[in-house]
Amino acid sequence: MATTTKGALERVKELYANRDARVKELRAQGQKAFGYYCCYSPTEFMTAAGIVPYRIMGDIHQTTVEAFSNIESNFCPYIASCFEMGLNGRYDHLDGILVPHTCDNVQRIYNFWKYYIQRNQPGEPFAHYMNVPHVIHPSSHKFFRNEIVAFKKAVEEYTGEEITDKKLKEAIELHNENRKLIHQLYDLRKSDPPLLRGSEVTEIIVAGMSVPVQEFNQLLRDVINEIPNRKDGPEKKAARLLVYGSELDDNSFLQVIEEGGANVVMDDLCIGSRMYWPIVDVTDDPLDGLTNRYLDQIVCPRTFRGYPDTREQDLDLRFGYLKQYADEFKVNGIVLYILSFCDIHEFNVPDMRDYFQKFGLPVLHIEDDYTMAAVGQVKTRVQAFVEMIR
Repeated sequence: MATTTKGALERVKELYANRDARVKELRAQGQKAFGYYCCYSPTEFMTAAGIVPYRIMGDIHQTTVEAFSNIESNFCPYIASCFEMGLNGRYDHLDGILVPHTCDNVQRIYNFWKYYIQRNQPGEPFAHYMNVPHVIHPSSHKFFRNEIVAFKKAVEEYTGEEITDKKLKEAIELHNENRKLIHQLYDLRKSDPPLLRGSEVTEIIVAGMSVPVQEFNQLLRDVINEIPNRKDGPEKKAARLLVYGSELDDNSFLQVIEEGGANVVMDDLCIGSRMYWPIVDVTDDPLDGLTNRYLDQIVCPRTFRGYPDTREQDLDLRFGYLKQYADEFKVNGIVLYILSFCDIHEFNVPDMRDYFQKFGLPVLHIEDDYTMAAVGQVKTRVQAFVEMIR
């Protein structure tokens, strides 16, 4: 990337507003780019092969008329939006896709994408489906390790080059550095007032998911150095909120919360801590560390982790990490942002309410259809929630 005198946050906003610009520039120079869905995509293999990992996202400002003419009306609105963008050619800059089986709708987009989008693209675009077990068990590890080996071989066949252990370990090191820098970024939100807005964190992560990991790492270092010296940071507010949910890749919702009188100081989102918190352990065989990281360490309601003896133990197993976040970031309220028809997150809502209320943490449940239509209503509910916290 060319040297620039622009501030780090200014560069973030440019990438966030036009996130395909840099990857198109790299492709013009001969580099490949693969789109991927979800936290369960092992992007280290793409980096090791010299391919840019590019997170596929939707667009809450665009209607999904064409997408819903091909899929049923109760389809995940986020996946439908991604499909709409693909149908409209907005992902034609991708050379391929990786789709892990994280939920039924993500699974189904693989065939939709191949049939409706890739068949109209020149050449032979790469497409790979990765089956991710829904339970944690020794046999699951063996199965999933075979799945990531299959992905590795597919990338090698596509590029014509071997992904050696050396290349893979170097890629793991780069991505682990990226995750550690994200942790440092989040640490800037622990103070009161936080040094960084939740909406700004979304901008930074979305921008970073659009460039090679080396560039994202440098951007993060620049942002972390710039933030403490700026004069326009967040104001101190009574409400310090944690936002939980699945896909939240547009900062509009978080801006509504901030305008409603709260600071978003922590999250558990796919475009957020869930994607970056776990580190890949250093193992003699890098495939072992990757298998453990992507199957065991990512905490998502799509994965079943066992049968505790009591309901209290069950809630602690499922949500204990969120209580740790709440303590560490001094959270005093929880917002559950659930996309319509997202059963795996929706089923958690009653139990999460019970769990957090026993600690005196109020919970606001908002169901959204991944559009801007309900912004006014959401703002009113957030304002009422914030008043309750005060």
